[in-house]
Amino acid sequence: MIRFILGVFGAIFTTLTLGLFAVALTVGAVLWMYGRDLPDTEALAQYAPPTISRVYSSEGALMDEFARERRVFAPADEIPDLVKQAFISAEDKNFYSHKGYDPRGIAAAAYEAATGGRLRGASTITQQVMKNFLLGGERSAERKIKEIILSARIEETLEKEDILELYLNEIFLGQNSFGVAAAAQTYFNKALAELEIHEAAYLAALPKEPSNLHPVRDREEATGRRNFVLREMFENGYITADAYQTAREMPLESVQSGAYASFRSSLPPRDYFTDEIRRQLSGRFGEEEFFTGGLTIRATVDPLLQRSAAKALQDGLEKYDRSRGVYRGPSERISEAELGTWREALSDLRVPRDIAGWRAAVVLGFDGGDAILGVEGIPGDAERLPARDVRWARPRREGGGLGPQARTASDLLAVGDVIHVTDGENGWSLRQIPEVQGGFMAMDVNTGRVLAMQGGFSYQSSVFNRATQATRQPGSSFKPLVYAAALDTGYSPATIVIDAPIEIDTGGGIWRPKNASNQFYGPTPLRTGIERSRNLMTVRLAQEVGMETVARYAEQFGVYDKLEPFLANALGSQETTLFNMVAAYAMFANGGERVEPTLVDRVQDRWGETVYRHDRRECLDCMEASLPDGEAPRIKSNRARVIDPITAYQLTSMMRGVVDRGTAARTVNLPVPIAGKTGTTNDAKDVWFVGFSSNIVAGCYIGYDIPRTLGRGASGGGMCGPVFNDFMTVAVEEYGGGRFKVPDGGTFVKIDRITGGRVDDDASGAQVVAELFRAGEEPFYGVGAAIDGGFAMGSNLPLFTPPQDTQQGGTEVVTSTGRTAVVPEKANVGTVTAGGLY
Repeated sequence: MIRFILGVFGAIFTTLTLGLFAVALTVGAVLWMYGRDLPDTEALAQYAPPTISRVYSSEGALMDEFARERRVFAPADEIPDLVKQAFISAEDKNFYSHKGYDPRGIAAAAYEAATGGRLRGASTITQQVMKNFLLGGERSAERKIKEIILSARIEETLEKEDILELYLNEIFLGQNSFGVAAAAQTYFNKALAELEIHEAAYLAALPKEPSNLHPVRDREEATGRRNFVLREMFENGYITADAYQTAREMPLESVQSGAYASFRSSLPPRDYFTDEIRRQLSGRFGEEEFFTGGLTIRATVDPLLQRSAAKALQDGLEKYDRSRGVYRGPSERISEAELGTWREALSDLRVPRDIAGWRAAVVLGFDGGDAILGVEGIPGDAERLPARDVRWARPRREGGGLGPQARTASDLLAVGDVIHVTDGENGWSLRQIPEVQGGFMAMDVNTGRVLAMQGGFSYQSSVFNRATQATRQPGSSFKPLVYAAALDTGYSPATIVIDAPIEIDTGGGIWRPKNASNQFYGPTPLRTGIERSRNLMTVRLAQEVGMETVARYAEQFGVYDKLEPFLANALGSQETTLFNMVAAYAMFANGGERVEPTLVDRVQDRWGETVYRHDRRECLDCMEASLPDGEAPRIKSNRARVIDPITAYQLTSMMRGVVDRGTAARTVNLPVPIAGKTGTTNDAKDVWFVGFSSNIVAGCYIGYDIPRTLGRGASGGGMCGPVFNDFMTVAVEEYGGGRFKVPDGGTFVKIDRITGGRVDDDASGAQVVAELFRAGEEPFYGVGAAIDGGFAMGSNLPLFTPPQDTQQGGTEVVTSTGRTAVVPEKANVGTVTAGGLY
């Protein structure tokens, strides 16, 4: 009997042993089969989660954020224990004791699935990390096995805190928030260290159903799930009974319920400047790195100047638009059924809200000639738009025609119209987004740092950046490039050029350029040609210098990648951008050195390493412990030279004349020396002004997006000049300005700016200017002479040595080709040469 019993037990033991061996063999085979081609867990040790890139102003204020997934990376040692404990209690209370997976949880989940229940996760935090980082999100037994294998491996590779760091920075918590740091901002506008117990518990409740636990829409379910997490925290010993009871009784208050201000409310609205940074840096680093790399970007923008640029351009565009006297109708409408809740209906509409001083409003009714308004951000619903304020406009009708001049508000408006208004001394005033558009940009002439950029009337109305993306004809604002080429090749500001009719055979016909005034002025110095923007003189000058030379200069200055060498392009016919034109003018202002415009001073990666820096100049004294009082560190420039410094000064001096007495004299009036040039294209489709002080260059362009005439009388000086002046008034107050630096190697000579002739050194008066000439190339006393309607250049031409023998002024001389010319009275000249030299 004993032998029988022993035999039975032996058989059972053998069977069990074989069964266990078979099970172990099966498990081993499964683990081997599923573990062969799994991802390498070592990569997680170097994992850098997609993180927000942030843009800061030059003053260090946060301006904007860019991300595909809104995530703020928080290292494990910066995540409070309270937050960790909340998530561990909600998701994996045995996190610190298991080896990556929870056998009891897995068994319970398997039993439930086997008995026909729901296939559920039972995943530990480590398993969730594996699923999120290395595996897909599908639910299957195969994926669960892979999860377990990888979890066991990662527990051998990383510390528990490292695994928790990965999880808490990767988890999706709703509202486009990834990771606990971003979610704390999104829901409570708080840093992690500022969270209360009940707030941390709410965040820990979200991983299960982030889209179904909204703090407002799903308040009851969200509060219940939050309280479950609080109970788990209490039962796990993380919080006391009193803290648990207090926290569960707290109302669920959030940014979404209005209890806290949104973190976005502390940021200025996105504008043209930060969007252009996005565009440029996405090209430099790639979109993936820009939107996920956690870059820290220090912008060059000066916030005060940016606001001033926006206001100056907006004022200029609106002034022109209002002068047309046409009201084009409301931007949106609110239905009659929604008027009872107009505030909510208005807040849901996407109307521009980035225009300083403007408010969105809805017409609620009329009283006499006035309109009764509900104004966004103003209590009550009985604001008045007086009838007298609408009398500037005629309504545009559906067919495109215009109605009669408005006498009452109802002539322009209807109940439910969504409009813009401003509040002034005379009450509310009707506004509208102009049809005409424009761009404005300002930068430091020495560093290329862009201080302000406005790419249109309103970014929220149109994101197209007309400062960098719109290519338009620069018109006469291009002429300084023609004059630069001439001055660098032997001409001077006093050189005489004939302002007379000219015909150009283009191969396809005859081109007859004209001055804007349709008049001709005869022999005229170069200075006057640029001050009065004479087209005929510029074409003759370009013809003499050669358009190939002009094209080379335009390309060296960065105005064009390739300028076609047609004479019409000397008048700014080929399109370019305001960005390029402003950068080119900076090189006149800084003495002829190349400067590259930039919107960014520095870019750092997520680890704080500098990956881009704009200013690469060498500081000679920055390593010194101290410097004498009143002395600044010396900076060694490594910039390439574009034009001769004397040429740059001569051109700057000539463009000062544009502002002092030329085409910008009526509208540009500032307390420091200013140089610049206006531009108006054919039919006044585009108008420009680009100008500079000793330290800041700024430019303005105005025109319709689909080009059409701006109307009779439109000009760069008249429309862009005031925009430039308004902006520079603020810029000069902040940055100052002074005399333009005079380069070495030159001599000042008094010149009659009307005749181009040299006058006595003690001469004075409105006609006398002091011109800078290269040493040894100063002119004799005299004026230029016109020869057969062609070129004539004064004896100040530096490439030629004036002859010793002269003819008395007033006598007739014979040129070297047998033609005659009259020498002006009181002038000593050399031999007059047909073709223009004497």
